[in-house]
Amino acid sequence: MAETTRESAGKTKSVFREYAEAIIIALLLALFIRTFVVQAFKIPSGSMEPTLLVGDHLLVSKFIYGVRNPFSGEVWVEIRQPERYDVVVFKYPQNPSQDYIKRVIGLPGEIVEIRDKRVYIDGVPLDDPKAVFLDAEILPANRQPRDNFGPVTVGPGELFVMGDNRDNSHDGRFWGMVENSALKGKAFILYWSWDRDNHRVRWRRLGRGIQ
Repeated sequence: MAETTRESAGKTKSVFREYAEAIIIALLLALFIRTFVVQAFKIPSGSMEPTLLVGDHLLVSKFIYGVRNPFSGEVWVEIRQPERYDVVVFKYPQNPSQDYIKRVIGLPGEIVEIRDKRVYIDGVPLDDPKAVFLDAEILPANRQPRDNFGPVTVGPGELFVMGDNRDNSHDGRFWGMVENSALKGKAFILYWSWDRDNHRVRWRRLGRGIQ
């Protein structure tokens, strides 16, 4: 009887150990995926409307620009550089504990200027198909930089970003450039979308690619 009891206890410990190991491995795998592969984010504001709506949940590719040091953002293995019009998530320069999402407009070495809401890159008007303007008023630069800004030069290892909802976006016009080391990744797909005003799922948005 004593031997049977010891055998049962040993089996119980063995099963417990197997479950514990499986849970630890799953947690480590999830942490690895979140740190280096893909991460989920939720849209809290309308600065990227109509591309992204309040209540959209999206996935961000963490490795598309390279494998990074998760603490400093330093690129260990570069895959490719961010491109114009990429929708990127990054640490907000004025408060790195917050994540922002905007569209890449200016690349390193380029001169960015905004004249009466129109974006110019190196003096040439930018084809800006995703930009939306909901306010017809044009604000002078001495009032705020929303509609008239620059010219400024994007430095090495920096990006100039803007929200698609140009009249309602707190972006590079107000706080400057995003350093490459602050990038978290490129948004690529919507996996959930909740319309909180009407308390319903936006089914048609699910699975939609982000462009």
